Amino acid sequence: MTTSAPIRQPCPPGACDCGRDPLLETPGADVRILFLTRTEEKRLIERLENLSSLQDLEHLQRRMFEQLGIRVDIVPSLNEVRTMRGIGIYVAELPGLCRKTRASIPAAIRRAMEKRPEIAYEVLNANDLLRDA
Repeated sequence: MTTSAPIRQPCPPGACDCGRDPLLETPGADVRILFLTRTEEKRLIERLENLSSLQDLEHLQRRMFEQLGIRVDIVPSLNEVRTMRGIGIYVAELPGLCRKTRASIPAAIRRAMEKRPEIAYEVLNANDLLRDA
C-alpha cells in the first residue's frame, strides 16, 4: 500500500494564475510547492509572523527554498527607509505557487518586523545601513 503526500487543492477557476494543473501534467516538473496545503500554509504564515531574529528569518528562508522551492528576497530600498514599507520583500514567481500565498508571505514578514523592530534594524545593518556615511 502506497501513501502519497497530500497536495494543495486547486483554486477556484479564474481566481488564481498559479498554473497548478500544467505543473502536474509536466513530466519531471518540480512539484514540491504543491505539498504546501492550506493548513501547512497557515502554519508557515503563523511561523513567519512570530519570527524572533534575523537568523530565524534567514533559517526560514533557507527551509522554504529547500522544502518548497520558494525564494524570498528581502532588501532595503536604495532610498531612505522610514517605515517597514521601505524594506522590499519579494517572493519569486513559481509555477504552482498561489498568488494569495505570494502576497501573504511578505505581509507576514512585515507584521513580524512591526512586532519586533530589531529584525528590521538587523536587515538594514546586514545590507550596509551606513554605506554612504
